[in-house]
Amino acid sequence: MANFITDMLGRSPVDPLQEHIATACKAAYLLPDLFKAANLNDWIKVNEITEKIRDYENQADELKMSIRANMPKSLFMPVPRQDLLELVLVQDKVANISKQIAGMVRLRKLQIPEGLVDCFNEFLSLCVFAAKKAKKSVNELDELYTTGFRGAEVKVVENLIDSLDEIETETDNQQTSLQEQLFLMEDDLPPIEVMFLYRLIDMVGGIADYAERIGRRLEILLAK
Repeated sequence: MANFITDMLGRSPVDPLQEHIATACKAAYLLPDLFKAANLNDWIKVNEITEKIRDYENQADELKMSIRANMPKSLFMPVPRQDLLELVLVQDKVANISKQIAGMVRLRKLQIPEGLVDCFNEFLSLCVFAAKKAKKSVNELDELYTTGFRGAEVKVVENLIDSLDEIETETDNQQTSLQEQLFLMEDDLPPIEVMFLYRLIDMVGGIADYAERIGRRLEILLAK
């Protein structure tokens, strides 16, 4: 009888969601070490870190597919199944773009110009912090799921979502500043390198963008 009731109500999908974002974020957390190694011309280290990032991205993909296959279809779930699946897709983007960044740095042997290093590192740290904040927000889902997405825990998550918005706005400002500084350096750098540096800055900013979108998906869950 107990098993029947459990099956009818649906097993909580929260643990797999939390495992997925933890794995996706591990890929992003390696990026500061990647850029440090690149600027030290340690391309062996860059290759090692790139492989680790790829491994995390592959693990995240496997978890994503497992979640899709095993997400409960019960009508008694407190939020729509599709909304949880959409959340997984956005979480997965954090790992995907981290892999793309690492691949570009390794393939092009990209280094951050000396005059941009401090500002870039600050920008990168804030984008990675956004991913950490998104992970923290998803880690509150177990409490929300238990309470049917009601009660005091809702306010906790709302505050985290507001914080993600503020971080994303600040990363946008820093991204614009970096691009402006790079523009002033264009004449002193190879044109192809400049093109890829602009692309790289955009991609790093994408980490904060996806973190903010995770917050938006959580907001949708709260609204329902």
